[in-house]
Amino acid sequence: MSRSLSTGLQWLLSTIGMARPAPAAGGPMTRDAARQLVKWYLQTQGAGITEGLNEQGLGGMMNGEGQYAFEHIESPPSLKASALIYRFREPPKPGIIEGFRQQQEEGTDTGGGSVDFEPASGSLFLSRTYTVMPDGREFTRDLDRLGKASIVWGKDVLDRVAHQVFGT
Repeated sequence: MSRSLSTGLQWLLSTIGMARPAPAAGGPMTRDAARQLVKWYLQTQGAGITEGLNEQGLGGMMNGEGQYAFEHIESPPSLKASALIYRFREPPKPGIIEGFRQQQEEGTDTGGGSVDFEPASGSLFLSRTYTVMPDGREFTRDLDRLGKASIVWGKDVLDRVAHQVFGT
């Protein structure tokens, strides 16, 4: 089942009372609000029973080719939703992360996110941050766009950046 079909089905089921509706939009992105939103989203994507975020405010999922990570940030209260571009096994060579940021500055489609390198995990993401609880359908569309863009970045943009940095 395609992602948009499953999202539409979830929306339909929730409107007729057969599935849990998305949390109400608006209001600050407290840890509980973030947990409820991620829990709802993961369940709409077929995750089954989940708490959404763990005790540390972290969560994640695989969806097709895409890998997503979620992190609640205490101050200011926000939810960072990220789609993985690439996980480095060793620290990236000089110029690589800057090359990705340059691609963003030049207008390469980021799916509404921004380039985000996490040195501790060696992971490069496209990330969006929410400070206010979004509408569930909007959040799903946002993550759809982010995930599709991250796949392109992990293939095409990675090759372009490597060619620019290393001349290969």
